[in-house]
Amino acid sequence: MGERVKIDLNGKLYVPNNPVIPFIEGDGTGPDIWRAAVRVFDAAVEKSYNGVKKIEWLEVFAGEKSFNLGLGWLPNETITAFNEYLIGIKGPLTTPIGGGIRSLNVALRQTLDLYACLRPVQYFKGVPSPVKKPQDVNMVIFRENTEDIYAGIEWMSGTEEVEKVKNFLINEMGVKKIRFPESSSIGIKPISKEGTERLIRAAFDYALQYNRKSVTIVHKGNIMKFTEGGFKDWAYSVVFEDTYRKHFITQKEAWILENFEVNQNITLEEQAKKIEPWFDQLEKSKQNNILKEIKNTEKLIELFGKNGWREKIIVKDSIADITLQQVLTRPKDFDVIATMNLNGDYLSDALAAQVGGIGIAPGANINYLTGHAIFEATHGTAPKYAGLDKVNPSSVILSGVMMLQYMGWIEAAESILNSLEKTIGEKKVTYDFARLMREEGEVNVSELKCSQFADALISNL
Repeated sequence: MGERVKIDLNGKLYVPNNPVIPFIEGDGTGPDIWRAAVRVFDAAVEKSYNGVKKIEWLEVFAGEKSFNLGLGWLPNETITAFNEYLIGIKGPLTTPIGGGIRSLNVALRQTLDLYACLRPVQYFKGVPSPVKKPQDVNMVIFRENTEDIYAGIEWMSGTEEVEKVKNFLINEMGVKKIRFPESSSIGIKPISKEGTERLIRAAFDYALQYNRKSVTIVHKGNIMKFTEGGFKDWAYSVVFEDTYRKHFITQKEAWILENFEVNQNITLEEQAKKIEPWFDQLEKSKQNNILKEIKNTEKLIELFGKNGWREKIIVKDSIADITLQQVLTRPKDFDVIATMNLNGDYLSDALAAQVGGIGIAPGANINYLTGHAIFEATHGTAPKYAGLDKVNPSSVILSGVMMLQYMGWIEAAESILNSLEKTIGEKKVTYDFARLMREEGEVNVSELKCSQFADALISNL
């Protein structure tokens, strides 16, 4: 009999040697990739811990399989299992076609308040890539999971509900910028201080734990000043909390301290003009605020030591559209990324394309406060390949690696990562990578079935 994973009052996980882990095998190709992945997980745990540790798998149901069993699309028993056992893993799920039923993946995140979507993106040598230097991509995205337009607060054009919303906006709030009010659907974009801060703390904690160099806040605050702009401002405020102040420094603070190192006699006004080119054109109150900020920043030399600030983790921000360009042109500038729901959706898929595609991109949805976490394949169900034992299981395998890391079973996680890199390096790959490798002129590529790829990984553990 397995035991439950627990969390103590200080937020520390207790993972027994025989934890019960609920799983959803998924729809479409889900059963194929799950059968392959679970064999890899079990073999890695067995070899890493000589039988002392073992996962007790508990199947729970959602999606098409659940519906066909007469349980509905997302049974309460499944939510209860994930809630009770804290940690779970799932394959891709079908979102039923038709009104009234939202994405099952979103439903799980919302119901369990899994506010942080964690998407690491790294390159494995030998994986075909459309960019010249995919090895420069090594980023971790923290995507806020419960707010933004994904909160699902919207009303369809032509309904009584949307007319009420438009009437309130136009007649009571004086809104004049709905271009075609008669035919518009309306959505609401909530971004909260609490939701922002808990995501940023999770990103900061990760950066500290894994010795990352920077955290970039990605937003569109130049346009959406109170939602995405609020996200940026609230995110920066976390730097100044006692827990993080001694470990983090803003990019503006770094510029100020560097200018001071270059010229210790630099005046406050000279500093201001270096960090704000339009300083002379600003209102006097804004100028005074900048001067005050510079004076306070120089005090950090006493806190960090003369050059100590260079060892701190840099916190910076970037506009979303330029970020999508610069992760292509300057990937080394990015390390940990923290952003909102929609931006994170775009970014994670765009980055995955650089390192081999969504088929090798893992994901996790975590509530760091309660310990609840669901790890998942990030791709779709690909029903035309269902049952063919053909598709690449790497997304769910790498999601399992993240799960093992979260559990503290680092040896098993590392053994899978090393095996994956070795197996791909030997050109033993599934059809998707085999096709791309041949297009690039590679010879002696071994095209494996999904199950055979799992066999190769196990032999290379």
